[in-house]
Amino acid sequence: MTQRMRAVYRDGAFLPAVPCDLPENSEVELVVQEPTTHGPSVTDPDERLRILRRVTGRMRGNPLPADAPRFSRDQLHERR
Repeated sequence: MTQRMRAVYRDGAFLPAVPCDLPENSEVELVVQEPTTHGPSVTDPDERLRILRRVTGRMRGNPLPADAPRFSRDQLHERR
């Protein structure tokens, strides 16, 4: 059986983020993946401000229609 779940490493133990259906003392194999982060490719503050203003202007120029569908939290977040 294969299950994927998120966990937090705290005080020397992995704590599942959600309850799991494993019997006590079950042996499991963990694959640890660190979160992926990417630093900014543009470091000049003036250029970053120009980019932010351009993106903000485009967002304001293209508002969501009033009759656009509303998504639930589950629909917006990836579920495995």
